[in-house]
Amino acid sequence: MVCPFYRGKITCVTKFKPREHASIDFLGFTHYWRKNRRGSWSIRRKTMKSRLARAVKAIGHWCRSNRHKSLPEQYVKLCSKIRGHYAYFGIRGNSESLGRFLYLVRRLWIKWLRRRSQRYRLSWGGAERLLQRYPLLVVRLSVVRPAKVMN
Repeated sequence: MVCPFYRGKITCVTKFKPREHASIDFLGFTHYWRKNRRGSWSIRRKTMKSRLARAVKAIGHWCRSNRHKSLPEQYVKLCSKIRGHYAYFGIRGNSESLGRFLYLVRRLWIKWLRRRSQRYRLSWGGAERLLQRYPLLVVRLSVVRPAKVMN
């Protein structure tokens, strides 16, 4: 069913049961079923592939357009962008996607730093030293506890 006034996907009701290999994309996360350590079913969440690709693409575009700036200035802004990504997607069970994001951001930053000049090429050893001097944020998940309800 297509609505003439709405160009996106229409919300629909779907079965989301543990034994059916179903997944739901909602608010930037893919929700899926997995067994926990005790053997019972639980809902897990990870970053949607399209959202991860979009975030990495945005970082790459930013690195390309700001490669002329000084390293400390780039570092501060890049850490701010990474911190914002972690603030939204940093939930329990999503550390694999966050680690992948950080890996791709490091590679993009080094890629665009290597293309700053025609003469000087940043070697991989130099890139390692650069990342030791300017370490990007590591994955740290904050524990969010539900608010207490007053009766």
